[in-house]
Amino acid sequence: MKKLAILLLCFPVLLSYGQVSTVDSLPKENLNWYNLSPRNDKIQGVGVDRAYSELLKDKTSKKTIIVAVIDAGVDIYHEDLATIIWINEDEIPNNGKDDDNNGYVDDVNGWNFIGNAKGENINKENLEVTRITRKFSSQFEGKTAADISEKDKTNFEMYTKASKERLENAEKYGEKLTRYTEMKGKFVAAEEALKKELKKEELTIEDVEPYTTTDTILIAHKNTLVSLYSRGVDVARLDRIIEYYGTYTKYYTNLEFTPRADIIGDDEYDINDTNYGNSDVKGEDATHGSMVSGIIGGIRGNGIGVEGIADNVRFMVLRTIPNGDEQDKDVALAVRYAVDNGANIINMSFGKYYSPLESEVNKAMRYAADKGVLLVKASGNDETNIDNVTQYPNATDNDGSTIPNWITVGANDQLLDKKMSATFSNYGVKNVHIYAPGVGIISTVPDSQYEMANGTSFSCPVVTGVAALVWSYYPELTVEELKEILLTTGTNYKRKKVYQPGYNSEEQVKTKFGKLSSTGSIVNAYNALVAAEKKLTAKK
Repeated sequence: MKKLAILLLCFPVLLSYGQVSTVDSLPKENLNWYNLSPRNDKIQGVGVDRAYSELLKDKTSKKTIIVAVIDAGVDIYHEDLATIIWINEDEIPNNGKDDDNNGYVDDVNGWNFIGNAKGENINKENLEVTRITRKFSSQFEGKTAADISEKDKTNFEMYTKASKERLENAEKYGEKLTRYTEMKGKFVAAEEALKKELKKEELTIEDVEPYTTTDTILIAHKNTLVSLYSRGVDVARLDRIIEYYGTYTKYYTNLEFTPRADIIGDDEYDINDTNYGNSDVKGEDATHGSMVSGIIGGIRGNGIGVEGIADNVRFMVLRTIPNGDEQDKDVALAVRYAVDNGANIINMSFGKYYSPLESEVNKAMRYAADKGVLLVKASGNDETNIDNVTQYPNATDNDGSTIPNWITVGANDQLLDKKMSATFSNYGVKNVHIYAPGVGIISTVPDSQYEMANGTSFSCPVVTGVAALVWSYYPELTVEELKEILLTTGTNYKRKKVYQPGYNSEEQVKTKFGKLSSTGSIVNAYNALVAAEKKLTAKK
């Protein structure tokens, strides 16, 4: 299994266009494609535009749906989001008091669970394997299974596996960092030498390839540039790669890096130690959470930016996901905050492969189920069958029962062809419920900018948006009825032959789309609204 998923799931797989102030410079064929219809447009979107034009044009939504976005933060002042951010009406802004007595001071738009009362925030974090290694090393290092008591066996097994994985990753990505740093050095030296030799300020492969010389050093420089130019490599790309591997070695796997202790200082394994956090719901990098929000409900019909799916939502922002692995405790508390403060749907575009406080997270998810809150979760970007590899959080409780209000989402591309399932998407006929658009998605990013990205992180809010749309027009539906409608009315491709995810990097294995999720379907807003109308009519 590829361990790059931590980044891929929790942060956007950004494409090469960069952040732009208007969507005009991004590919037109990608703008709002998730709203298109497989029937009307021959694009594997979810039929939102068709629903508005054919089903909802003479209707008014009955309820504003509060969507809790548990993520890395959201730019609440973005031009396409600012008017649809949830406001806690019982809290007086910036007075330093907990006016509504909910345990959170000045939580006007939500809460930041990865900061402190002084306004300092965590951005970079360890991976869970690093935290587990650090916590249990004094207890278990150097011991064998024969030395461990029965009550410590579970923690010992987790420690043994996690510490081995952390060390392997530290070594692997450290080697990659060294290799790419050396590559950049050779690249820069080669460019400087050939720019001087060819008397050019900028070079292209067309400049370098015809160049001939008998100087062995210049020949080596030429070969370096031709090799890298032909692969689309430049200094900026190398810098991004070096930054990524540097982040891995400096933060993710570094046992000496302890942001939780340095900034928050709580007991990260004590669910009752809750005196931390602040009201800064944007944080240092709100790219991911802002993109998620724009897909769900970016303001429709305002002539700018993107067209979100639901037209009557408010976003409760719960900053919980750092650049690294989220803490179980923060996730559990964020879910409980969302439920207690009126959220109807919780969007969860995050995940990891270890969960020391799994039971506390599951209790929070059960609490959400009991209160009728829908949970929507991204499947992850490891091109992995998550029926075989456990990802957290998930819909299975500690006793083996299923958390009933849960939907897990895989990612599809635009066309009805063999590459319809995104190559990066996790899948599983048991643990992934349905698919939604997640390739080349354009959405909102901080400072009223826009960007295009890939990821199940963006398929997840498509389903959240459809759920919010249906519920806002048919609030009489129970959460169980809403989930059933979403899963039974998707565009069904069970028998369609597609490539199993991973086809870009491994052998192209063909499978039926129906073997990638439990429904073999892509969520469909039009069909869901039709079914909701029928269900409520039948009830009368």
